[in-house]
Amino acid sequence: MSEMSDPIEPLVTSLLKEIGEDPGRGGLERTPSRVARSLRYFTTGYDQDPKEVLNGALFEVSYDEMVIVKDIEFYSLCEHHLLPFFGRVHVAYIPNGKVLGLSKIPRLVEIFARRLQVQERMTVNIAETLEQLLEPKGVAVVAEAIHLCMMMRGVRQQNASATTSSIHGQFQKDPKTRAEFMDLLRFRRDSFA
Repeated sequence: MSEMSDPIEPLVTSLLKEIGEDPGRGGLERTPSRVARSLRYFTTGYDQDPKEVLNGALFEVSYDEMVIVKDIEFYSLCEHHLLPFFGRVHVAYIPNGKVLGLSKIPRLVEIFARRLQVQERMTVNIAETLEQLLEPKGVAVVAEAIHLCMMMRGVRQQNASATTSSIHGQFQKDPKTRAEFMDLLRFRRDSFA
């Protein structure tokens, strides 16, 4: 077996032994190293400051209509069971003199998804970061996800999904704005055909 370089590796070796496996057998020899690399990748969000990543992509623009980036795929690890949950995030904001480069919104989602998470906190983190950085007239974030902890253990619900939202400013105060956002979420790309 190769020398372990990541402090996670001996922990994985111990875990394998604890569940009754032989960490030295053929298929498991490199598993501690693979798991360590995977966990480091899945948690890269801890090493990134969202404001630093986004600050270079703020632009002054006199545009005051809704900006929506939807169907942003994400993959995260549930902090309760270290099992994956994944799905899509939809983000909208109403600019107040500043806009964010569109590609930065998926980057923001990924930063928060690449941490041990609960879906509710991730949703709020995305909305609050946009609110602090852009000072928009409103922000709305909706996350839809499937949780393997619900599918593989406990209640074992194969078709259950979770939806969370964080609604601020005009989206919260004005029912028409919120309704427009929800209608636009239902509008699918196949409608362009």
